[in-house]
Amino acid sequence: MKSTIKTLAATSALALVLTACGDDGGSGGSGSTGDGGEGGLVGSGTGAECTIEQAVPVGAALSLTGAAGSYGASQKNGLELAVEKLGETDGVKYDLKIEDDQTDPRQGITVFEGFTEDRSIIIGPTLSNGAFQAQPIAQEASVPVLAISNTAAGITEQGDYIFRDSLTEAQVIPQTVAKSVEVYGLEKVVVMYSNDDAFTESGYKVFDEALKAEGVEIAETLTFSKADTDFRALLTEAKAAEPDAIVVSGLIEAAIPLVTQARELGIEVPIIGGNGFNNPKMMADGGEAAEGVVVGAAWNSASEGELNTAFLADYEEKFGAAPDQFAAQAYAAMFIIDAAVRSGCSGERDAIKEGLGGIKDLDTVLGSVSINENRDAEHPAVVQVIEGGAFTVLD
Repeated sequence: MKSTIKTLAATSALALVLTACGDDGGSGGSGSTGDGGEGGLVGSGTGAECTIEQAVPVGAALSLTGAAGSYGASQKNGLELAVEKLGETDGVKYDLKIEDDQTDPRQGITVFEGFTEDRSIIIGPTLSNGAFQAQPIAQEASVPVLAISNTAAGITEQGDYIFRDSLTEAQVIPQTVAKSVEVYGLEKVVVMYSNDDAFTESGYKVFDEALKAEGVEIAETLTFSKADTDFRALLTEAKAAEPDAIVVSGLIEAAIPLVTQARELGIEVPIIGGNGFNNPKMMADGGEAAEGVVVGAAWNSASEGELNTAFLADYEEKFGAAPDQFAAQAYAAMFIIDAAVRSGCSGERDAIKEGLGGIKDLDTVLGSVSINENRDAEHPAVVQVIEGGAFTVLD
């Protein structure tokens, strides 16, 4: 694995030399190290009083096209809105550079390789399987990474420069299962998952463990590809098992036709999804079929708090639509980075790394966020159900 990554990285580096777009004067190679002098990344003061002359260069590798394009589009919006809002406060500015990883781990490696040249911190990639491939590039270059949607197990175990603000499936799914058992009295379920994606396979394993821990019988375990769109044969098999619910770990592109076809086949039991179901497209494209779908989440639009209320209003004003969880996690990420930068009043890589490790009880749109000793975020989760075309808290 390591030799393969190094070979790909070398190839990517050559490609970037030939094709990389130019940056402005604030995004050059010196931006990643900072010399503390005029225009450098080491400032004066601390916290709200911190002042850094040079804009802190941030890179974001997002899936703007490909299978995860809908997630990446929301993340892009969240990041851009956050940078805009942070720009209203004096002292620290951010130079955000967003590049498309095309939902392709190889392209993610290329993007990460480029960011190690001139960014102080990297956000992304969108999917866990891309993160597993690209993060070693940043770790080897000592560039901190903040994952904003990677929920698979093992993400932060790749190195001490790897952090995340997204809750893991292991943090959310057990709560989802426990709440579903309580509300629906589940005794027997069918589990379905795409077995060719790190994120969805990780989600399946957590679902499997959580269901067994709750004493729920798993009548069938059915697998599919993340590229599949016709689930009728599998759903017919699932229906024959007469389950109390169907539990699915899959991306939104598979989730929508799966849910739609399940209802067409007369399957009326609850469908319980993993984090991949957290997308407004479920309601927009799934329509009536999406009603009653249950999914655990790191954020809900109905969450209380002034920060969340302001975020909802600002997002809708800027983009003409309501944000989803992926936008909220991206938005929160920039404020987490800002807190890390201001803690040492430095935009240098190691200073940001140290600052991220010290995040504790930071008020964000996700709630009160702390980064634990494993560099994973800790904050409240919520179990949702789709009612009236919107995510609401499952009671």
